[in-house]
Amino acid sequence: MDQKQIAALARDAGFSQAGIAPVPPLGEDYPESNHFEDWIARGHAGEMEYLKRRDQDGNLLRSSLRVPIPWARSVIVCAANYNADAPKSTDHASPESAWIARYAWTGYGSGKPSDYHDVLLARLKNLDHTLQQRLGPFQSRCYVDTGPLVERVYARYAGIGWIGKNTCLLDQKLGSWLFLGVIITALDLPAVPVKLPEDRCGSCTRCLDACPTGALVAPYHMDASLCIAYLTIEKRGSIPEPLRPQIGRQVFGCDICQDVCPWNRRAPVSGDTELAVRRELVNPALAWLAELDAEGFRTWFRQSPVQRTKLSGFLRNVAIAMGNSGLKAYLPKLQEWAVGPDPVLAEAAQWAAARLLAAEPDPAP
Repeated sequence: MDQKQIAALARDAGFSQAGIAPVPPLGEDYPESNHFEDWIARGHAGEMEYLKRRDQDGNLLRSSLRVPIPWARSVIVCAANYNADAPKSTDHASPESAWIARYAWTGYGSGKPSDYHDVLLARLKNLDHTLQQRLGPFQSRCYVDTGPLVERVYARYAGIGWIGKNTCLLDQKLGSWLFLGVIITALDLPAVPVKLPEDRCGSCTRCLDACPTGALVAPYHMDASLCIAYLTIEKRGSIPEPLRPQIGRQVFGCDICQDVCPWNRRAPVSGDTELAVRRELVNPALAWLAELDAEGFRTWFRQSPVQRTKLSGFLRNVAIAMGNSGLKAYLPKLQEWAVGPDPVLAEAAQWAAARLLAAEPDPAP
C-alpha cells in the first residue's frame, strides 16, 4: 500500500491530509531533533516537564522516536482543518471581551463530547483498524498531542507542510489551522515525497513583529516560557508580572502569530461537524467568565482543552485580562477575589485592581 492509498483512507476517516514519514535510525535523527535538545537546554520549555523527560541513559524521549519506541519504523501523520468562519483575535473587539484560542472553541456541545483530542483519536483508531485489516497485524500506537515525538517535524517529512517562522506547520492551501494526529507503526511503509515542501515564509516577519511578549526570539525559534499560550495554559502559579500587560485579553491560549500570517488569509473554513464552533466561546464576555464556579466551569468546558487550566488558573487569566481592559467596572469583582482564599487568584486580582486604579478614567460610552 503506497502513500496515496493511505492518504485516501485517511480522508475517508475524516482527515484533510495525510502522509508518511520514516523513523530515522537511532543516532541518525532529523536535524530538528538536535534543535529540540538545544531548545530544552536553553530553558525554553519553561515548566513543561513532560517535554524534558529522559530515559535511563539520559536520552531525551522526544529527541528520537526510537528511544521510547524501539520498534517504530514509520509514522502516518494525519491533519484535520479546524479553521472557523469567525473573527480573529487581531480584529477589533470590545474591551469587555476575552479571547479563547480558536482550537478550543469546540467542546461539550449538544450533550456529545467533541474535544478534538477525542475526535481525532477515534479517527486514527478507525484508520489503524482499516490498515490492520488490509496489511495484516502490525505493532502500532495512536497519539494526539500525547506521543513522545514532535509531531510537526514528522508532518514536515511526511510532506504535509513546512514549519513556519512562528514554529507552526504551514500548508499553502490550508494555512496553519491544523490539528495533527499520528499512527506510529512497525511497518517500513513507502514514505515521503522526494522533495520536501518548500519553505514559503520568504522575508515575511509578521508573526515575529506581532508577538506581544517577544516569544518568537528568532525566525523558527520560540521561547515557550514567554508565549502567551504557555503562560495562560501550562504555567502554574503566578504569571511573571512584566509579562501580564502583554497578555491583553487572552484567557486561554493565543492565536496572534497565526492570525497575522498571510497564508491564513485564504485558508478554507472547515466543514467538520465534529469540530463545530461553539459561538458562545468566541469573544466571550469577561464578566460572564468571572462568574463561573466549579460546576459552571465543568458544564461549559467538560471535554474541552480549557479544562487543562483548571478553574483557578482560568480565573487567574480572567483577572489579568480585566486588569488590561482599562474598565473600572471590574473593580468590585477583582476586590472580591483579592481577599479570597486562592492565593494565586488573589495576587493576580490585586495586581489587576491596582492597574485599573492607576489607569485613565473609562472612556465615555
